[in-house]
Amino acid sequence: MNSRRSFLKEVAASAALLPIALESSEASTLAETSVDGEAYWHLVRAQFSFSEKKVPMNAANLCPSSRAVAERVSELTADIDRDCSFNNRAKFRGLREASREKVAKQLGVSADEIALVRNTSEANNTINNGLSLEEGDEVLLWDQNHPTNNVAWDVRAARFGLTIKRVSTPKHPKSSQELIDTFISALSEKTKVLSITHVSNVSGIHLPAKQIVEAAHAKGVYVHVDGAQSWGALDVNLRDIGCDSYSASAHKWFMGPKEAGVLYVKASNIPRIWPNIVAPGWGDDVDPDPTGARKFESLGQRDDACLAAIGTTVDFHNAIGAAQVEARMTELATALKAGLVDAGATLVTPEDPKLSGGVCIIQVERSKSREALNRLYEEHGIAGAGTGGIRLCPHVYNTMEHVERAISGVKAILA
Repeated sequence: MNSRRSFLKEVAASAALLPIALESSEASTLAETSVDGEAYWHLVRAQFSFSEKKVPMNAANLCPSSRAVAERVSELTADIDRDCSFNNRAKFRGLREASREKVAKQLGVSADEIALVRNTSEANNTINNGLSLEEGDEVLLWDQNHPTNNVAWDVRAARFGLTIKRVSTPKHPKSSQELIDTFISALSEKTKVLSITHVSNVSGIHLPAKQIVEAAHAKGVYVHVDGAQSWGALDVNLRDIGCDSYSASAHKWFMGPKEAGVLYVKASNIPRIWPNIVAPGWGDDVDPDPTGARKFESLGQRDDACLAAIGTTVDFHNAIGAAQVEARMTELATALKAGLVDAGATLVTPEDPKLSGGVCIIQVERSKSREALNRLYEEHGIAGAGTGGIRLCPHVYNTMEHVERAISGVKAILA
């Protein structure tokens, strides 16, 4: 509570410069506001520079960064431009390691199990190409995986003779157990890898990853989880989930810098996975110095400012609290889904928050999807996506007023 109060006081001190102008007396009151109050979330929203005329609601694709993160990137980029010497840039090693430590703590694992990569796609392909598999080995996939966790496996199968098997879950699951049973029944003696997505970007279904991992591990199957729609949205503890590897991007729900991501590999699995890229910093031998998952981020010249700002983003999340972030995201998504149903929309996403994350999709004819999205943006100031219909993904920078505006906009478009 003390750290949260400090965070709020800092916000209040700069209220005059924020896009939502707050009277000083009101800001002072908000500094002591409980996290449960809507006023608190207005303060959080005020940390983002987007205009109220064009409100982002597509966290599944790209989130705005908070001012603190954007300014950190800008500040450190300018620092490099002023002095790009090795001498000056030496400090970035420590900043990068600080980011790694913070991400590891946030995800409940050790720093040596975390690689700071460029995005989920790169992380997925590191696992896809890095695992040693033999001709005829079976890879089990969820048919709702992102292409980098789906089609990429098809490409490898075509090269090396792997067998790909896809699992289709019910369109309208009635329970988490129904989802678990679907994957358990698909596992076979030939299955060597199970690669799934924590929360689907095309339906919004939230898989019970922990239970699925446990079932797969009981059969000796390696499990990779694509967490592009869960890192920064859900209160994720990878040690509890138990997966062998996990991937995510900083530019989505994490609200971090662009072109940055995370790859977690359980310590016992690091030696068995080959890196995709070997660049300066690797070492002089086939096996690198004992650096843990860092061997997966030997990628050549990196954006040092971006990597340092990952730590700043973790600080921003911690100021709110991971559980509070998830609770707020769930509150917004639940209100959005209920309002859309009342407005006459047909949900693709389960209405039950236990079966879905922050991704909310409604059915719209494919031929009308683009027009509907453009109208929602131009006429109502809500930026969504056309994935599977109309996709709206509210996050902590959104307010209930934004949700109500989205509902009204969809209702007008469907009328």
